Amino acid sequence: MAGMAETLEIDVGGRTVRLSHPDKVYFPERGFTKLDVTRYYLAVGDGILRALRDRPTTLERYPDGVTGSSFFQKRAPKNLPGWIPTARIAFPSGRSADEICPTETAAVLWAANLGCLTFHPWPVRRADTERPDELRIDLDPQPGTDYGDVVRAAGELRALLAELGLSGWPKTSGGRGVHVLVPLVPERTFTEVRRAAIALGRELERRAPERITTAWWKEERGAKIFVDYNQTARDRTVASAYSVRPHPRAQVSAPLRWEELDDARPEDFDLASMPVRYADLGDVHSGLEEHAFRLDDVLELAERDQRDRGLGDLPYPPDHPKMAGEPKRVQPSRAKH
Repeated sequence: MAGMAETLEIDVGGRTVRLSHPDKVYFPERGFTKLDVTRYYLAVGDGILRALRDRPTTLERYPDGVTGSSFFQKRAPKNLPGWIPTARIAFPSGRSADEICPTETAAVLWAANLGCLTFHPWPVRRADTERPDELRIDLDPQPGTDYGDVVRAAGELRALLAELGLSGWPKTSGGRGVHVLVPLVPERTFTEVRRAAIALGRELERRAPERITTAWWKEERGAKIFVDYNQTARDRTVASAYSVRPHPRAQVSAPLRWEELDDARPEDFDLASMPVRYADLGDVHSGLEEHAFRLDDVLELAERDQRDRGLGDLPYPPDHPKMAGEPKRVQPSRAKH
């Protein structure tokens, strides 16, 4: 690194990335600066690039750190360097936008200079933005539950996936939840992948109705783990592996091995500890992309739900257009009136 105090130039794989105001404090509670965030992404560069490579990516930006204002940037910034490719994605509204698709670590650092802490990649690649190649199952703890409850649900999900001939890779969300990633052959639509997520969630709910729910309305969930099936809907994303989260303690989304899940805690993984772990273990999800599964058996489960149990679609997020077969989007307590 070389340059003046207010600007640093960082060489990354033959690219020079300019870092402005490197001493700006991003995490006051820990004293971490913009430079600390940049060094973190350098340390885990191969890992986060694996998670982002060729994926249209939304940037969650905090230009003044976690105590300042923030926004999600979906469209590629106007000052995007020519060496960072983009892909056109279609929103549920029918509008479209060009999003950045990182193909080298320098792109991650370039975005970090803009105050991007968290990267939100779509589950598609720029070669085909209509066919997801990843099923992302979001296990979201509700009030009255804790991380231990999430871990138990994740273990049950692992067993269910195995019964269906699938494998998943777990990671902390960086908050209280767990994400399980299932690599897919990119042959199904967003609608079909979402339907598969609903089927998995319903089967988990049947097996543990006192602990797991697919209820979209919060008033119906109770103290359970919510399988957030709508994270598989078009234009819904989860934080990538290794992304820094806007948490006062600078926690990060940590890829884990299944055998680590019981003992790991979200607070174990942050801007300071993850580089040490990465230096020791490397990217523990590095083998994820060597696999690609088909959803035929899961979609057969969805078919049986509809045919034998009369279980159809579930509500979409409020910004989605009304979908065929979707139930009313009315909060149950309001519908009664």
